[in-house]
Amino acid sequence: MAKDQYEVVVIGGGAAGVAAARLLHEAGVDALIVEARDRLGGRAWTIADAAGEALDLGCGWLHSADVNPWREIAERRGLAVDRTPPPWSRPQAQTGVDKAEQAAFYRTLTSFRDRTDAKGLEGPDRPASALLEPESRWNSLLDAISTFYSGAELDRVSIVDLARYEDTRVNWRLPSGYGALIADYGAGLPARLGCAVERIDRRGQHLRIETAQGAIVASAAIVTLPSDVVAARPELFLPALPEKIEAAAGLPLGLADKLFLSLAEPEQFEKDSRCWGETDRTATAAYHLRPFGRPMIEAYFGGSHAAELEKGGERAFFDFASAELAALFGEEFRRRIKPLAHHSWRADPFARGSYSYALPGKADCRATLAAPVENRLFFAGEACSREDFSTAHGAYRTGVAAAEQAIAALRGAEAVATAQE
Repeated sequence: MAKDQYEVVVIGGGAAGVAAARLLHEAGVDALIVEARDRLGGRAWTIADAAGEALDLGCGWLHSADVNPWREIAERRGLAVDRTPPPWSRPQAQTGVDKAEQAAFYRTLTSFRDRTDAKGLEGPDRPASALLEPESRWNSLLDAISTFYSGAELDRVSIVDLARYEDTRVNWRLPSGYGALIADYGAGLPARLGCAVERIDRRGQHLRIETAQGAIVASAAIVTLPSDVVAARPELFLPALPEKIEAAAGLPLGLADKLFLSLAEPEQFEKDSRCWGETDRTATAAYHLRPFGRPMIEAYFGGSHAAELEKGGERAFFDFASAELAALFGEEFRRRIKPLAHHSWRADPFARGSYSYALPGKADCRATLAAPVENRLFFAGEACSREDFSTAHGAYRTGVAAAEQAIAALRGAEAVATAQE
């Protein structure tokens, strides 16, 4: 029979949950991961294509890679880290946009980001769209880029939140897959997969975690569920925690979906180059050509555009990408591409989106969501991070912080120091 009592139950087996459970395990805490999916990794998910190449359907970039703990873990495990400069740092591969225009766009982008940082730190908060230059020809493309890094259009995104984000501008990748690394980091830890949590009952001396596989009793729990999942389930906590539900609602998950395409005759393009489908509209895609030098295209779709395409499934994404690429490179280009893999993150019931952004006026919801309850219910996940939100390393750091809080609550500060050594 399955054990039904633990010191700590970690709810969710994504990057935050795996990081928390690993530290708890190393500290000798009797802990269990409870995960609704049949795999670990959450919104980090690596699959293999027919050729055995790793495809990251979720997070794929080691952002702030020089200080990213996942990069350190990968190197300790002997995994290759690709340090090729990211495609967005290079000239575009598309026709119809010359180098002078590209330079003008990047000056506009840099100016916009500088204004966001300055105004966001000064306050008061407002939508990032308020900082666009009126009538600029690049505003639609700036909005499209927002849907890739925030998962939402600029009129929905807090400038205070954006200004708080910390980025070293170093971006590397793992050829073997980011999701594979995170799942492997959790391998061997006690876990129950396919086990959705239905309620966290705090009315007794111990927590009662009600799941699809029965109840589990714990002294403490770490909740790492995505913010949209928390916001949609006010019944999750008993007694209710309306401040948590409200904070989660202020941090909705944006949407960033990918479609991988095989590419015949790939030599036409420089490896790790990029192009936009369109530069004068928000509803467009970005195309990473020959990632890692492979004969494929990694297509990115974001925000409300991706949400609309999800209604038609993978075929809608492929049809849209085919039309944009044919417009760029000629009608015959259609015969050179075929769909390889796709995942609709909004339709995924255990994610409900890709990563969090703060609505205007809601940046401080991150601290509210992260705050412990009764010194036995702790919270982690990228949405709980003030400076590293929307990233797997932000999730990692909050998971470690929550585990340290749980260890201190159960065993005191000395146990935390020992676990960190």
